[in-house]
Amino acid sequence: MKNIIQVVTFLLITLSIASCSVENSIIDTKPNANNSNQTIVTAIPAVKTREQTINYLALGDSYTFGESVCEKCTFPFQLKTALQNTNLKNNFSSKVIAQTGWTTTNLLDAINNQNLNPTYDLVTLLIGVNNQFQRQSFSLYQVEFPALVSKSIALAKGDKSNLIVVSIPDYAYTPSSQALGNMVSISSEIDNYNRFARNYCQDNGIRFIDITEITRGGIIDKDLVAVDGLHPSEKAYGLFVERIAPIAANVLNK
Repeated sequence: MKNIIQVVTFLLITLSIASCSVENSIIDTKPNANNSNQTIVTAIPAVKTREQTINYLALGDSYTFGESVCEKCTFPFQLKTALQNTNLKNNFSSKVIAQTGWTTTNLLDAINNQNLNPTYDLVTLLIGVNNQFQRQSFSLYQVEFPALVSKSIALAKGDKSNLIVVSIPDYAYTPSSQALGNMVSISSEIDNYNRFARNYCQDNGIRFIDITEITRGGIIDKDLVAVDGLHPSEKAYGLFVERIAPIAANVLNK
């Protein structure tokens, strides 16, 4: 009996420690193991009423710009709308700095060339696919991704808890890439970039949200791919937002 009590006590302590660790760690939203295209949808907390406009900055490349989809279909627009709909008393302002084809270098240059005020309540960063696509040295990403994170934090009122880093989608699972026949190597390289970003965020206490598995359903579910056969569709971006919005609301409510 004494041994049983000791085991139970150990388990309770272990669970308590694990609970605290999860609470204090980065947010890493992952898909339902039974279906890679589905995740448990978390309700978006109502954003507290603010007297001042809530400022949102989206930094990235074609996945933030929304190549081949309408402006209202992009994930930054859908995210802003989802957050605003939780409390219509709030006013939101959003700015997007992103273009199709941009690498980490391009995004750094764009940020440096704009006179941005460091007053953003929420910043999202999604970058890296074109470093991989353009066959740039991975070591360049290892230098410039942390630099972009630092700049993003500076723009987010110097508060790293206002930043959400989003994983790189996997374009291997699209009709365009499938025709090239190099899906395995593309996915492996995308995983490498995401692994670095995830580990960097984890080591530095920055929120990181995984949306990559959503895009890996693009071969089975054609509706996840835009008309160009390469980029995510409005539906895919909506699934991104289902994962990002609850975390973003918590950022704004802290």
